[in-house]
Amino acid sequence: MLVLVPLFLAIPLLGKYQDLAHMSESAARYLAFEATAARADGGRRTDAELAQEVRRRFFGNSDAAIKTGDVAGDFATHRNPLWVDHSGRPLLEHVETDVAVRTRSLRSGSQPAALILGTSGFGLPDSELHEGVVTVRPRDIANLPPFDALGLEIRRHQVLLAHGWAAAGADDLADRIAGGRALVYPIAPLKLLGETVGRLPPLVLDPAMRVGDIKPDVVPCDRLEGGC
Repeated sequence: MLVLVPLFLAIPLLGKYQDLAHMSESAARYLAFEATAARADGGRRTDAELAQEVRRRFFGNSDAAIKTGDVAGDFATHRNPLWVDHSGRPLLEHVETDVAVRTRSLRSGSQPAALILGTSGFGLPDSELHEGVVTVRPRDIANLPPFDALGLEIRRHQVLLAHGWAAAGADDLADRIAGGRALVYPIAPLKLLGETVGRLPPLVLDPAMRVGDIKPDVVPCDRLEGGC
């Protein structure tokens, strides 16, 4: 009994911690998207405004209706009924202090993911990366070692590239991709190869390679009504 009772208490608690972690992931994704949205006056929403929404929509009762300006409260009707310990006490007793959010803009050169995307090669602004961070601090569980002194902190973050890289038209799109500026798709060396080996007689290579021949407005025949 000394072994089994703590085990039976710990397994559901670990599932609840995992559920909090999944919800923190979803909240961070929502936060990153909302941080890029402008208000009616053209300004950005503050972390305090976003924190109210995140706490109420992600860390409250999942059946609650979404209302403008609604604020999460520390009472039963606003709490998620599953996030309680074995004695029924909520894991998030004070949602205003137990759930924190932070947003910031990042320079693309400081992020490895941005280098993979080739933001500098595509000419994207280096200030269009927005990060949303959600931190959740569930309370320790009294008389249940090691959860009585765990000091758990769940932190999740998401980074969103907000720039749409919208081209002015088909010619502009082709120029951006084939102009040699794209780090992730080096057209220039491949074009040189195509203009040499790609010019072989049709009997050897048919059809000839046409590297950089970009036609974004051409729809493949299998996508058209009636097929090829």
